Amino acid sequence: MLNKEKIILQGLKVLDIEAQSILSLKKWVNDDFVRAVESILACSGKLVLTGMGKSGHVARKISSTFSSTGTPSVFLHPAEASHGDLGIISAQDVVMAVSSSGHTAELGIVMEHCARIGVPVIGLAGEVESLLGRSSQIFVNVKVAEEACPLGIAPTASSTAALAMGDAIAMSVLEGRGFKAENFAVLHPGGSLGFRLVKRVKDFMHVGQGLPFVKPESPMKDVFAMMTHRDVRGVVGVLDPEENLLGVITDGDIRRKLDKDQSPFSGTAQDLMNKNPRIIDANELAEKALFLMEQFRLQYLFVLDQSSNQPKKPVGIIHFLDLLQAKVR
Repeated sequence: MLNKEKIILQGLKVLDIEAQSILSLKKWVNDDFVRAVESILACSGKLVLTGMGKSGHVARKISSTFSSTGTPSVFLHPAEASHGDLGIISAQDVVMAVSSSGHTAELGIVMEHCARIGVPVIGLAGEVESLLGRSSQIFVNVKVAEEACPLGIAPTASSTAALAMGDAIAMSVLEGRGFKAENFAVLHPGGSLGFRLVKRVKDFMHVGQGLPFVKPESPMKDVFAMMTHRDVRGVVGVLDPEENLLGVITDGDIRRKLDKDQSPFSGTAQDLMNKNPRIIDANELAEKALFLMEQFRLQYLFVLDQSSNQPKKPVGIIHFLDLLQAKVR
């Protein structure tokens, strides 16, 4: 029975070994690594990942990472390959095979098929002079000095190293494609990150006849009425004859006026309006609107469509509470 101290020491030892195994891969980020990235970028088909056992689990994860970052990818189980699944591989594809030792027998049928139809193979293994090493057109070394398993049996450091190298290749391919956060969101519409990166200001803004607008010469009585009785309350936009936004009046402006002026109905909208209001474009990310509101302590932002024929005409208003209720962040 291990005591607490020995448990902690064993845990730290495993982390140290695996961390060192990843760092030791840096010497293999070389011309072969570059060729692997270039091969995937040049691929007109899909990237097929394959591997057996623990390496198969690693290969599945690498495949998933590629698919989510702009490179179509599937996993082929090598044991199922000879029973019809070789049809997954087409002549336009690239195959990446993962194996700790490189001597995985089940990969043989996959390597033979790739050679037969001229599909390039990227091998990720720890021995260049192995079945996989000799069968690969591009070999990326993922050799580790030792496993983190105390018995030296269970794939631990080796599987971690293969996964890390797969991520390194995938992220280099991502950079090569110019893949952006918006592209990622399109492939992840169901996740919270996808929601944040897909939803735009125009998806949440208030529009229509209920928006509060006045003219510069409007008396303050009309400004109060507009701020009170429209769908969006507590703010009003001041428009010129061409319906361009000249300024904004908020309930905070009204309170400040009352502190200084005991005649709240005196003056007109142009006397009180903020002539440099913060605005946002309808096509901006909703999260950016939330950030601006939090940074400048705003409850509202008037929304413009700066790609339209009237780039200064408000097309809506977005409210801070609407974004919070929608759980934009």
